[in-house]
Amino acid sequence: MRIAKPLLLIATPLGVIGGLREAWRFSPGLAFLMFALLSLLSTAFAIVVKTIRDEKRAETAKLATEGSQAPDQPDQH
Repeated sequence: MRIAKPLLLIATPLGVIGGLREAWRFSPGLAFLMFALLSLLSTAFAIVVKTIRDEKRAETAKLATEGSQAPDQPDQH
């Protein structure tokens, strides 16, 4: 995974850019549609990630406040 992750982070955007370039050479309208689809999917993915992070942050804050407001229980020895 140490080699694969950086390789994917470099190769994927280069492949997308190359695909858009070839689509532009073939048909500019096709390239526009591909760009629109990529933009839509990227935006949807970003919204999902933001929602997950916001929910996790809210849950963590809720647990932290519940833990700090818990009543002290007497020792039962």
